[in-house]
Amino acid sequence: MNSKDLLTGFSMGQGSGPVVEARNIHKSFATDGQRIEVLKDIDLTVKVGESLAIVGASGVGKSTLLHLLGTLEIPDSGSILYNGLDVSKLSDENLAAFRNRYIGFVFQFHHLLPEFTAIENVMIPALIARQEKKSACALAEGVLCEVGLKDRLRHRVGELSGGEQQRVALARAIVLSPRLLMADEPTGNLDTKTGQKVHDLILSLGEKNNMATIVVTHNLRLAQGMGRCLTIVDGRLEQSDPGRFS
Repeated sequence: MNSKDLLTGFSMGQGSGPVVEARNIHKSFATDGQRIEVLKDIDLTVKVGESLAIVGASGVGKSTLLHLLGTLEIPDSGSILYNGLDVSKLSDENLAAFRNRYIGFVFQFHHLLPEFTAIENVMIPALIARQEKKSACALAEGVLCEVGLKDRLRHRVGELSGGEQQRVALARAIVLSPRLLMADEPTGNLDTKTGQKVHDLILSLGEKNNMATIVVTHNLRLAQGMGRCLTIVDGRLEQSDPGRFS
């Protein structure tokens, strides 16, 4: 069976079961001729509608884990399953199509195209999915209104504040109604007040759209607002309560 066949008829579903599962994940990197194991024996299940924060010191592998769960990187061993589908069996082309349809990403840096307007940036995932321009535009306008940018549709990136740019990035991430939203330090470049607004928006959109949400953050106060919090310690995941650090 080829990877295209694996995706035929595939659906992430709308129930309360797992969206993504990591099973016995290991990941290492070569540094100065040595192999450093960053993640060890990672087992994790994230269910539909669940919100999860992943915290830990710098360099412990938070972003690496997010990239593995989001299929941007491949583990040395172990499996990443989406509704039972082992995504490691997909070709690069089909994996890219899978990410575009089922996973939304928001990063610390918004990665918007500066020559495009807000609505043009948000249309991109829909256009990649080969939707007609009119349909993509309607989707983008709807989601930009949802994140509070109704009056900024035709503004270019340089004409938007930092918080507005991140909201455009968030709108782009959810324009195709993914089942999983992943955010890597989404408030890292924002002031406290703006960061709180963006964080609250991520949570409210996840709840409204029944998306699973995974946020990697250094901000323990923001992590307290998530349904569950895990800490990476010595390459392994531990249940944690961010409130005890505040």
